[in-house]
Amino acid sequence: MSMHVHGSQAVSAPMRRLRPSPRRLLILLVMACSLIFSSCALGTSGGLSAKGKLAGSLADINLRGQSVAVGSKNFTEQLVLGKIAVILLKSAGADVNDLTNIPGSSSARQALLSGQIDFLWEYTGTGWISYLGHSDPITDPQQQYVAVRDEDLAKNHMVWLPPAPMNNTYGFAITQKTKDRLGVSKLSDLAALPSSELSFCVESELNSRNDGFEPMAAKYDLPLGQVQRKVLDTGAIYSATADGLCNFGEVFTTDGRIKALNLTVLDDDRHFFPNYNVSPVIRQKTYNKAADQYRELFDPVSKALTNDALLAMNAEVDVQGREPADVAYDWLIAQGFITKPKS
Repeated sequence: MSMHVHGSQAVSAPMRRLRPSPRRLLILLVMACSLIFSSCALGTSGGLSAKGKLAGSLADINLRGQSVAVGSKNFTEQLVLGKIAVILLKSAGADVNDLTNIPGSSSARQALLSGQIDFLWEYTGTGWISYLGHSDPITDPQQQYVAVRDEDLAKNHMVWLPPAPMNNTYGFAITQKTKDRLGVSKLSDLAALPSSELSFCVESELNSRNDGFEPMAAKYDLPLGQVQRKVLDTGAIYSATADGLCNFGEVFTTDGRIKALNLTVLDDDRHFFPNYNVSPVIRQKTYNKAADQYRELFDPVSKALTNDALLAMNAEVDVQGREPADVAYDWLIAQGFITKPKS
């Protein structure tokens, strides 16, 4: 956003005093950004999204005449998912406004509620706990989805399409060497370890949340007073765990660095962490204009979004340095959802 001020040296002194100073202009600009989120905060990232030709079971879907603003949050997985939606909708003939890369869950949610965006991939656990205000997760993934779907539609007119099998929840990862040495494969195995082996790397958010580290430790009968905790930035935990700074590192279970660093996620066998299956979420007003077409477009794609698929795509971005848009385009082609248009 830029602002140009034109004037003449012949302007009298009183009129010059009416012009805002550069400092005042800056203050006004910051205020405008705070008040008009869509003008200053929404923008795209992750590379330009090419248009394909729908193929296979999607070949007959036609969304010409539909306008859709697609948002995403600003981390790798969300950028990849956002680009998948942008490419699919473009390929179906929709007029797409790419507004991926919104900073933070609350900003993305507000953009959806206010109509600044029409579409967002969202996680069932986030919807249930963070947006709808429930304190206790539902352990069955399908029941969790149905509960979020029904309540968010009734209260906020949001349509949650069926979720993907991928579950980007919290977990604790371990190196293969440490796993073999300690003989553990699930979180319930940790209670039998000597306290000297109970070293954890966690991020500050999980360390302090009421559904975070301490309740998890209690759920798994870990002696909290004897557990060693290092609080690190999220990105530093993966390498710290791989380097042996701690035995157990907090991770997001579809993060590409798990695979790249040869880490293994321990089974949350008492189901402490909520399910974070991802679903396409569309404003009801937008969805109703072409409901069958939207569902037919996204249902097969969601079914193909497994943990392994997201782990691989996230790694292509985080480890190989590829653009999310390119990763999304190649995946859609590999899955047979689109083909490259003939030049």
